[in-house]
Amino acid sequence: MFDKLAGVGEAELLAAMSDAQRGERRAVARRLIAAGRLCQRRIAVSGEDEQQWCIDNWEAVAAEVGAELGISRGRASAQMEYGKNLLERFPKLAQVFWDGDVDYRIITAIDFRTGLITDPEILQVLDAELAGRAPHWNRLSRDRIAELVDWMVLDVDPEALRISRHRDADRHVDVHPGNGGTAEISGNIRGLDGAAFDRRLDELAATVCRDDPRTKRQRRADAVGALSRGQTVMECLCGSADCPAGPEVAPKTVDSVVYVIAEQATVRGEGPRPGYQPGIGAVTAEVVSALARTARIKTVPQASDLRAEPQYRPSAPMTRFLRCRDLTCRWPGCSVPAERCDIDHTVPHPVGPTHPSNCKLYCRTHHLIKTFFSGPDGWRERQLPDGTMIFVSPSGRRYTTKPQGSLFFPQLATPTETLTISGAIPEAPQSGDPTRRLAMPTRQRTRAQDRAYRINWERGVNKRRWDADPPPF
Repeated sequence: MFDKLAGVGEAELLAAMSDAQRGERRAVARRLIAAGRLCQRRIAVSGEDEQQWCIDNWEAVAAEVGAELGISRGRASAQMEYGKNLLERFPKLAQVFWDGDVDYRIITAIDFRTGLITDPEILQVLDAELAGRAPHWNRLSRDRIAELVDWMVLDVDPEALRISRHRDADRHVDVHPGNGGTAEISGNIRGLDGAAFDRRLDELAATVCRDDPRTKRQRRADAVGALSRGQTVMECLCGSADCPAGPEVAPKTVDSVVYVIAEQATVRGEGPRPGYQPGIGAVTAEVVSALARTARIKTVPQASDLRAEPQYRPSAPMTRFLRCRDLTCRWPGCSVPAERCDIDHTVPHPVGPTHPSNCKLYCRTHHLIKTFFSGPDGWRERQLPDGTMIFVSPSGRRYTTKPQGSLFFPQLATPTETLTISGAIPEAPQSGDPTRRLAMPTRQRTRAQDRAYRINWERGVNKRRWDADPPPF
């Protein structure tokens, strides 16, 4: 496959790169606009603006787009939003994007920085201007693109300018898997909170005696764990029985649960295989065996030992097996961790038994989508004894997901018994049946009302700012 480029000249290689870049832009444009068009069609039929359901038709489309692309519903929703805005707000810009003349990063910057404009005539003027200028911005940095778009917005609708306050709105703290059983923490918090956190780490790191073998950097890192457990002092590692920071000032803790999955031999310190911490990754065998000396250990049953249970809620051992086997929501593209998921019966109870061959994990959103958007014209699902899930979407597309726990511990995918379902399986009503939605949780405002509220609020803040300090500044 790569031999086609082996004998060509340097000019041809550069041309191949340029052609591929243009093709990439066009492919992204087709993906986004297709997502937007699908969203338009579904909402035109169902009337999204009038829905106050917790899971409205927008979420239903996002579930289908996410399954098709193998991405989370959040990313699917964002791509639907980009595509819908291109079709409805910036059709001329959409055309140059479709032709491969504009990078995706320019589209996302324009979408955000023009999000407060509501006047159709202003949007029409801005669309024509952006379609002419944006193809010349591909070499620019994102910051410079934002400056140019802001300049254009300021000229036509000052109240729609996105001001620097969005940095505060982007507050977040993220924890990512590191290497060798570590994790990386990154984020953006308010300055005063950051200063207080920094000071608290220093205070905790100073509660050990001077003979503690760790460096200050290491003690600050360990202080994060002490802080998360509610400790007022850290455990000293000097090993001395006369340590002034010894048992008489033992740290007070609060209940905090962190799950680590490992084989029995690893827990006993007899095996070399690492453990797995959901959301973080591999934990070395040495760390697992050290944790096991003080941790509460709960045994996960073997798949062959599990039998159908009469009650609706599975027993604690079966629950542990299901959460370790699945690790995340089983919906295609979803990665919500097991501890935030519900246990769902594939064939409804009591016709379908409470058994690993008939139970799996769904996050609350996809659980509601399965409940209210299934049936002959909605989603259909089937579960195999090894936990494999087979989905058929409302459009007839087929998707398969495997339990992720088996990627780390293959024994978790050992097939449980094949179930024989006795009795008539209740037929789900049509997904569009209005009586079915009476039980759907609702929210205070529809999606459209919530969007309008946020836009009006931010425009109002800008208006007050302009009134207090009108140009020229």
